[in-house]
Amino acid sequence: MSRGYGYDLGLFGPESVTWRLHADPVLWLGGIRALFLQALHPEAMELLHEYSVFRDDPWGRLRRTAGYVGVTTYGTHEEAATAGARVRELHRRLGLDAPHLLRWVHCCEVDSFLAAARRSGVRVSAAEADQYVAEQLRSARLVGVPEDGTPRSVAGLTAYFEAIRPELACIPAARAAARYILLPPMSWRAQLFTPARPAWTLLAGESFALLPRWARRLYALPGLPTTDLTATALARTIRTALHLLPARLREGPHYRAARARMAATPVRRLEALP
Repeated sequence: MSRGYGYDLGLFGPESVTWRLHADPVLWLGGIRALFLQALHPEAMELLHEYSVFRDDPWGRLRRTAGYVGVTTYGTHEEAATAGARVRELHRRLGLDAPHLLRWVHCCEVDSFLAAARRSGVRVSAAEADQYVAEQLRSARLVGVPEDGTPRSVAGLTAYFEAIRPELACIPAARAAARYILLPPMSWRAQLFTPARPAWTLLAGESFALLPRWARRLYALPGLPTTDLTATALARTIRTALHLLPARLREGPHYRAARARMAATPVRRLEALP
């Protein structure tokens, strides 16, 4: 964490891997992938199903997740802390504040964001990937994820999923959640007069295909190498298409606000804190 500029850099700052990765619009694929992956933890899924988190407000959950990632990545320290407090309270009310469940949610998000970025063509070296996983511990602390046992590298992330796989299963609630993610409710106007339905189906289907083979098999769907090759090729195509959009559409509001904050203050580095 650094504060050595004339403005509040927040948890990461422009020199971090996190700033670069989270600015890419293709990270939406990672956010959706994380939802599919998180649903495979029976204990977490039972709690989410009990409170109808997926069923009643799938769009709201995705927007809140995107907003949270945006503000913790690009917001000030105060904004990030406020967002973290709201998430801690939500987890407490849902009963998702057990350390092992918090770690599960965190690892699914980190793994999914990194996988979506790398497979869509974002240049991330092995050292940068490790740095990204380590940086994400700063976000993890905000919501109470215990540092002990939480991965700090790609190898640690891989080992975590290998260790937890025997506990995972596609229970009926997980299958129902996956259906809601793939086919969320839409107004008839949106379905008839906009490309929202086919566009979402493409993005959600691609996000599912980006899951690791073992996760797709738990959903009783193909875990073939050809699926991985096709998903990677499509992810690159989607990223190329997203980057053709105007900046006002492909850049998140928190990223634009951070850039404006930087532009308004002369860059003068004074110190750097770990």
